[in-house]
This record gives sequence, structure tokens and C-alpha cells, in this order.
Amino acid sequence: MIESLLSLSTTPQADRPEGQHPTEKAVAQVHWLAGRLAGATLVLMAIGSATRVMNAGLACPDWPLCYGQLVPSQQMNLQVFLEWFHRLDASLVGFGTIGLVALSLWKRRLLPGWIPFAAIASFLLVVFQGVLGAFTVTELLRFDIVTAHLGTALLFFSVLLTIAISLKPYKAVGSAGSLRWIGLAAALLVYGQSILGGLVASQWALHQCLAGSQLCTVMNSHIWGVLPATIAVLTLMVVTLRKPAVSPLLKRLAMGAGLALVGQASLGVAAFKLRLQVEPLTVSHQLVGATLLGLLISFTVIAWRDQSEAQSLPQSSPSPSSTTEAMASQGVA
Repeated sequence: MIESLLSLSTTPQADRPEGQHPTEKAVAQVHWLAGRLAGATLVLMAIGSATRVMNAGLACPDWPLCYGQLVPSQQMNLQVFLEWFHRLDASLVGFGTIGLVALSLWKRRLLPGWIPFAAIASFLLVVFQGVLGAFTVTELLRFDIVTAHLGTALLFFSVLLTIAISLKPYKAVGSAGSLRWIGLAAALLVYGQSILGGLVASQWALHQCLAGSQLCTVMNSHIWGVLPATIAVLTLMVVTLRKPAVSPLLKRLAMGAGLALVGQASLGVAAFKLRLQVEPLTVSHQLVGATLLGLLISFTVIAWRDQSEAQSLPQSSPSPSSTTEAMASQGVA
């Protein structure tokens, strides 16, 4: 959904016109790689969610290998495959992030000054994520470590999206105004709600609350947390659509966030009613939640760009004829 709304993909290297300016080429390369890593991270979070709901988090009892092997062919079943593939995908994302850092440093003179620092921050986050992944196994799925694992993944995803969207070709119109702050508030509220959801999932709070009235406070916090996040997203959508001069991209992102919100709420209600017994519903709930966060991050970055880039554009000076007419209308000429 995010890529279709933002058109993150750029023209392939072979199809770019010859003689492309080096700055444009460097920006396009970093934009492409950061966008692809963000998409891969979204898939990685979905696989991680499937690993959790299928009770496969400890299917590989050791780390970083699985049963002491790169590919545990003899022990392979669905649970082992999920945990093994989750680690494989995470390793690929990690190596891709190293490539992003190397590319950003190599092309740093052609990029905005903050891009290499953001790439390095993404690398530090992915390293920390790997450490948390190891502790998740060695500490036997401790709920606080599992929740931190999700929170760090969402931060990493957000940093990659920020890099990609900041380098996306965009023509500013200067009409975002307060939408920057509404988008930022909505993104922070959805991120917080995602962390609460991670706490519910990592402690199996719904099951414990329904079965023995335990951890109901955690469960109710997540339920009540829906309200401010929903109000923020709906406010963003309504204010954006009511502004006629807002760029079409911001309107598409706002509509996408609204649709993701409806889907997320529907999946949450269905998962609650079915007591998390349908695994694809639970995985989809987390996936759509991460997509919603991604759309809000994208909206916020574009809104900030819209305002700042429009202000930096040179103001066109009035023509001599229009100046004379204005003076004449005021009785000066």
C-alpha cells in the first residue's frame, strides 16, 4: 500500500537517461535502496508476528545458528522454518543496511547532509535489533525484550521511510501548514498504540484476561489507546481533504491512512471476538498497523517538505506593468 501511494520505486539503472546529473543519480540510488529496505522490513515484521502466533519463537533453540546449522534440514518443520526464515530475512535486511550506509557515505557530497547520519542511525538500530533478537531466544521470550524487539523494528522502519521519502521527487506547493503537526501527533500515537499491542501480544494478555482476569489492565490500555489514535488519524484525513490546495500526494496518503485505520480496527475486533484463535487475523492486524504507521510517517515527511521547500523557493518579483498599475490604483502614479 505504501509503495503504491508513494511510488517509491525509481527508474531502474539501465532505463535512466544517459548523462543524468550525478546528484540526481546519487539521490535516486539512495532513495531506491532505502525504499526497498523499508518494504523488506515491513515483510520481516509480518514474518516475526507469524513466528510469535505460531509459537515458533523458540523453534531454534540456539542463536545465531539453528540447531548448530545454517540450514537445519533434518529438524525442519513449519515452526522451525518460520524462525529460521525470520532470521534469514533479518540478516538480509542487515546486510542491505550496511550497503545503505556505505552508499550514503560514498555519495555524501551529493546528498543532503543529514542522510549519512540517518543511514548510520538505521545501522545502529538494526544492530540493536539483532542483539534483542538474540536475547529473545536466550531469555526464553521475555515479554519486555519481545516488546522492545517490536518497538525497535518500528523505529528502524520509520527511519528508512524517512530517508526514502525525503529523497522522493516532489514539487512543493506550500499548503501543508498545520498538517505537519497533526501528522506527527498521529504517527506518535499510532507508534505508542503499537507498543501497547506488543505488550498485549508478548504477555498473551487477552487470553489471560479472559481466562483468569489477569493482565486485564494491559489489555484495557490497548483497547482505550485506540481512541486517541483514531481521533488523530480521522482529524488528519478530514483536515487534509477539506483543504483544496493540498497536494494530491498528501490527499492520497491521508485517504490511505483512513482506509488502513478502518482495516486495522476491523481486524482488531475480529481477532478479539475470536480470541486470537485465527492466526492470519493476528498477523494481518500487526501488518496493517505497521502499514498505518508507515503511511503517517510518509505523510508527515511530505508535509514538512511541502512547507519548508516552498518557503525556500525564490519569490517571483512583480512585473513593471503590474507594479505601475498597483501604484496607480493607490493614487501614487
